[in-house]
Amino acid sequence: MVEKKIPNATARRLPIYYRYLRFLHDSGKVRVSSTELSEAIKVDSATIRRDFSYFGALGKRGYGYDVEDLMNFFSKTLKQDRLTNVALIGVGNLGHALLNYNFHQSNNMRISAAFDIDQEIVGTILSGVPIYHMDDMIEQLKVQQIEIVIITIPSSVAQATADRLVEANVKGILNFTPYRISVPDDVRVQNVDLTNELQTLIYFLDHYKPTKD
Repeated sequence: MVEKKIPNATARRLPIYYRYLRFLHDSGKVRVSSTELSEAIKVDSATIRRDFSYFGALGKRGYGYDVEDLMNFFSKTLKQDRLTNVALIGVGNLGHALLNYNFHQSNNMRISAAFDIDQEIVGTILSGVPIYHMDDMIEQLKVQQIEIVIITIPSSVAQATADRLVEANVKGILNFTPYRISVPDDVRVQNVDLTNELQTLIYFLDHYKPTKD
């Protein structure tokens, strides 16, 4: 079967659907409608039905969706049965926070290696994760077959680091730096700019104030 390419916006919502379906399943709920999903996750029901339609007939008219079946479907789609090892590049304040978090609510991904230049932490284990020197990054990523990394490093070294990650056969980068790195087409980059997100939030609060009756 040829895998259907879905829109990026739909792909971003799949983990949200899966997480809430797990909650429903753990709560003992057997079935759910698109309207109920819409109210819970704040995505309109038409969008939910359209998202689900990319994967065929997932529900039944007049019945809704079987929670367990739908949860298992998205579990398989998101490869929840496969452990994905992730590397962290940069163990500063944000890096430390990510190590402490280390995806505790997920059973299919973990930070398994971290890299830094600080000799005080290189060679130690923080939150169960070994810290390697940046000089060993390419070798360790290849040896451990890690293809997904998180970078929390200064913008001034972001591109040079990205070039080395490409050399190490990395296929996915979660970029917490403000710098927009350039990579080959077969490498996927997700940019996370906390400052930008906060500035956007402040803008909307200032310019889109709710009207009072």
